[in-house]
Amino acid sequence: MQRDFLLSVEKPARYMGGEMGAVTRPDAEVRFVLAFPDVYEVGMSHLGLRILYNILNGEPWVAAERVYAPWPDMEEHLRSDDIPLATLETATPLCNTDIIGFTLQYELSYSNILNMLELAGIPLLASARGAKFPLILGGGPCACNPEPLADFFDAFLLGDGEDAVLEIAATYRQWKHGGGTKDELLHRLSLIDGVYIPSFFSVSHAPDGRVATITSLKPGYERVRRRIAPDLNALPSPTVPVVPFLKTVHDRVSMEIARGCTRGCRFCQAGYIYRPLRERTPAQVMEKIEETLRNTGYDEISLLALSAGDYSCLTPLLQGLMHRYAEERIAVSLPSLRVGSLTPEMVAEINKVRKTGFTLAPEAGSDRLRQVINKGITEADLLETASQVYGAGWRLIKLYFMIGLPTETMEDVLRIAELARQVKFQGKRSGNGGEVNVAVSSFVPKANTPFQWEPQISYEEILDKQQFLRQELKKRKLNLKWHDAPLTVMEGVFARGDRRLGKVLLEARRLGCRFDGWGEHFSFARWQQAFAAAGIDPLFYHRRRELDEILPWDHLDSGVSRKFLLAEREKALGGIYTPDCRHGACSGCGVCDFEEIRMRLNDPTSAVAAGEGARPIETADVERIRLRFQKVGRMRFLSHLEMLNLFIRAVGRARIPIRYSQGFHPHPKFSFATALSVGVESWAEYMDMEVDAGFGAERLMEALNQVLPEGVRVMESQLIPLKSDSLSVIITGTRYRVRFPAGAVHRLPQLTDRFLALDSFPHRREKKGKLVEFDLRHELINLSATTDEVVMDIRRGKPMEYVAAITGQLPEQLNRATIEKLEVLFT
Repeated sequence: MQRDFLLSVEKPARYMGGEMGAVTRPDAEVRFVLAFPDVYEVGMSHLGLRILYNILNGEPWVAAERVYAPWPDMEEHLRSDDIPLATLETATPLCNTDIIGFTLQYELSYSNILNMLELAGIPLLASARGAKFPLILGGGPCACNPEPLADFFDAFLLGDGEDAVLEIAATYRQWKHGGGTKDELLHRLSLIDGVYIPSFFSVSHAPDGRVATITSLKPGYERVRRRIAPDLNALPSPTVPVVPFLKTVHDRVSMEIARGCTRGCRFCQAGYIYRPLRERTPAQVMEKIEETLRNTGYDEISLLALSAGDYSCLTPLLQGLMHRYAEERIAVSLPSLRVGSLTPEMVAEINKVRKTGFTLAPEAGSDRLRQVINKGITEADLLETASQVYGAGWRLIKLYFMIGLPTETMEDVLRIAELARQVKFQGKRSGNGGEVNVAVSSFVPKANTPFQWEPQISYEEILDKQQFLRQELKKRKLNLKWHDAPLTVMEGVFARGDRRLGKVLLEARRLGCRFDGWGEHFSFARWQQAFAAAGIDPLFYHRRRELDEILPWDHLDSGVSRKFLLAEREKALGGIYTPDCRHGACSGCGVCDFEEIRMRLNDPTSAVAAGEGARPIETADVERIRLRFQKVGRMRFLSHLEMLNLFIRAVGRARIPIRYSQGFHPHPKFSFATALSVGVESWAEYMDMEVDAGFGAERLMEALNQVLPEGVRVMESQLIPLKSDSLSVIITGTRYRVRFPAGAVHRLPQLTDRFLALDSFPHRREKKGKLVEFDLRHELINLSATTDEVVMDIRRGKPMEYVAAITGQLPEQLNRATIEKLEVLFT
């Protein structure tokens, strides 16, 4: 496939495919597209998609393929050249696939969903799509209230998808082979636990806009209950994930150690819709991490859970991981460590490799308000944790708070600034600096929480509180990062929205809204215009809900009872704490049946096998090996930094005993000769590596070639003296070949001879804001030409600069030419 158009977009690696771990099945019976409505770097960091990709591709008859929202530069190319949005694996247009499953991770990605369907040539409204179009499926946390998207989706999956996704694919396969109408397919899907078919329900509204009735159109299908996978240990975890070429948001091994939470924070939707708590055994965690590290080459492990610090066996697990991987400089991060759950033993283990950052989330500034939200921590807990963190050597702590929580006063807001100052003081006491970053978001009431009936504070109130906090933090020499108020307004609308918002989304898409979660692309004015055109007041969705009011999601059952949520709301208003059911009596939320669906905890005394697989300590002896490798095909679109990342991962996958630099963030010791321009194929890339003595040049070449992707291959390797000059010092020139389409350049040999006859050809180029001047003729070593190609040896400059000088054409006029790097000339 020709992909030369990728040279015109910002990051070609987003669209080129061919990553390690990607699965390609051109002849699969069912093509299931996993669609993430955000940019590649965000979507590739999502563990849920990795899990489903692994599960679906485990069946020989189904092909899971990926697609992400194209960045505006790529979108412009697709629209101008009338190219449909296609999958990464096989470049299949989305309209020619069977199922497109969108991840509903964030309300402000909804406009991207419509834009992706539009770019695929698929009708936006489900009612306009017959059986010839793909089934449009949604799942993820926002599926607990999917009503704003009901007009556009054929089905939603509520809850855990590991088992259900195969049932959905198998049901589609049977329907596809047997033929039938789309309604028959939807009927079959509705029989699967957790699958919600919005067209099987009719919704009416009262004159004031409230939901009047929700009526099932299918007998026996009055309420859809969330799908719950009872045992996390029985679920597959991907150990051969797709490894991206470019840096993603979370570029590491992500291991889910627990699902669900028992803390009961009343603002936290995830804490309710992922119940009950289910822990993965430490032995399985260790096994899966080992397999994944060897298949990816990552150098960081992230232990994922809603509250990783509550994991029953966290300390022995950390000790086992550190024993096994400390010598390989593999770090462990705990992105969701809860205040009060940190122990000195945990700090000691995390501290052994490198400090990956420390984030604490008190959520509210005062003990009173933390009692209201059931956070279960005190100011003393936070300060004690901060003291431990700073004392262990961390210099920076990030603090996360919310404004606009129910019952909040300005005194509570002031306490955010004061508490942040006290945290900073703990760092000064420790002697390690005491830097603090304060991040504040605005509270958005969410469905299926005790605060689903509460109002959201106004746009003006958000701005007033942000300004107040900015001033108070400035007095204390602290900085504030905040979530933009217009984004919070929009999130609040769709979080508790209803089906009437479908026409707002259609109008917003018509006006060009997309990437609304990205500040540089979000247009509040366009959204206000869309609401006005649809005749809907967005503030209607921010109001307080009556306790007996029909909520848009009342026909969808998260497992947590309405009675329990109402009781928790009353406790919140009374400042009454609900204890963690992990340690006490059942709180009666309604999720567990205490047989199959129940809390599953590990025995805290569970042993972790720690010794196996630990890398030997580095020897004193080291050897330096010089490699020559090719970079061809789609790999030509990788930038220099992406090639560096590729080799870092390859070294890790091949378990090569690479040497590391010293310092806070050690890096593998290898260096490239030069940085190759994006789009140039090369048969002569060079790099040096330092490895443990005795590993050998031949063995290094073989090990790398077993793990490098198609298009990158080591061609030669040789042992060189440790003190040899660097590659950049001994290079005298580079040989390139430039090929032109037939007839693109007339009389090329004669033009070449004319250039060779010149004594001088001064050239100017701007680089990083500075003017660079050199003489192209003086930097030319050799030059030859045939009818449609030029071969040149040059010391300095870019091949297209020489071609433009030879032909008299501008570089952009020659953009269909191909460039190859044939050889590097050394002293």
